[in-house]
Amino acid sequence: MTAKLNPYAAAPQLMKNWTATSLLVNDSLEAGLVELVKIRASQINGCANCINMHTAEARERGEHEQRIYLLSAWQEAPCYSERERAALAWTEALIRLSESHNHEAAYEALAAQFTQEEQVKLTLVINVIAAWNRMAIGFGMWLETDATRKLQAAA
Repeated sequence: MTAKLNPYAAAPQLMKNWTATSLLVNDSLEAGLVELVKIRASQINGCANCINMHTAEARERGEHEQRIYLLSAWQEAPCYSERERAALAWTEALIRLSESHNHEAAYEALAAQFTQEEQVKLTLVINVIAAWNRMAIGFGMWLETDATRKLQAAA
C-alpha cells in the first residue's frame, strides 16, 4: 500500500483530537470485546492496516489465536460468549447498513446483553473503527505499533 497523505501532518490538531476521542471510546468497554469488534469490523471493511494492528493488540492482551482465526466465522464457532456474539452481530449489522436495514434481531441480542449505556458505547466503538478503516484505506495508511513490531521481531 502506498501512502497518499499523512492525516497527522495535514490536520494535526483535528487528528490529535480524533485520536484522543478514539482512545476514550475504546476504553469505555472491556478491552477484549473491543478488540474483537475492531477486528471484525476491519475484516468486513477490508482494512489490512487495522486488521494487522488489532490482531496484534488482541494477542498482546492475551486473546487466544483460535478466537482471532475464527472471528470471520464467529456464528458457527462455539468459543464466543453470548455477550461477544451480541456485540459481533451488532457490529456486522451496523457495518453492513448499506446492504440491509434489517437489524432488529441483532438489536434484540444487543439489548439482552448490554445496558443502554453500553449499547451507546459499543455503537461508538463500531463507528470509530469504521472511520479509522476509511482513513487507513482512503489514505493508504500503514501504522506500526509496539504490538505489531513485537510480532515482526518474533517472526
